Amino acid sequence: MKVLMLNGSPRREGNTQIALQEMETVFQRDGIETEIIQVGNQDIRGCIACGTCYEKGKCEFDDCVNEIAPKFEAADGLVLASPVYYASANGTLIALLDRLFYSTHFDKTMKVGASVVAARRGGLSATFDELNKYFTICGMPVASSQYWNSVHGSAQGEAKQDREGLQTMRVLAANMAFLIKSIALGRERFGLPGKESVERTNFIR
Repeated sequence: MKVLMLNGSPRREGNTQIALQEMETVFQRDGIETEIIQVGNQDIRGCIACGTCYEKGKCEFDDCVNEIAPKFEAADGLVLASPVYYASANGTLIALLDRLFYSTHFDKTMKVGASVVAARRGGLSATFDELNKYFTICGMPVASSQYWNSVHGSAQGEAKQDREGLQTMRVLAANMAFLIKSIALGRERFGLPGKESVERTNFIR
């Protein structure tokens, strides 16, 4: 079993990374493989809704989005982590996620998702909600913890002083590991939930 973790911070050893590493220790203890990919420091453009991915099976812009796509498909869980910028996630991460979720047409049902946010003070819950929406539009259960999944820190490394935040990360990872294992057992015994044909409507008809 494997969890893919995307770090949306431009800082390699920043407070967002500290949160992910705290989770990683629990995943490793519970026998779940992890991979952390730094994406916040990369040059990633946004989606232009060209629809080419429906023809090619991948995004038209051949960058790290297409490299991450097969890792996402193979993973049992996905962690999205970001610092807070104006009560929102890092724009680079959002550009990546828009393209990653739109251009990958494999079934994401029952892959477990979790979002993690880091900030000096405010904007955490808004960013947390923003990231969770990527999971809830495509049938991915969302892992929770004892509090909203956040750590506090301004200067590099300050999140190590946030004992409650780090505990929240450990509980989150333990809960996520349990969900992943439980879903694997459920899939083996009961299979995945059945699907209905999608009915697409809009507000003018």
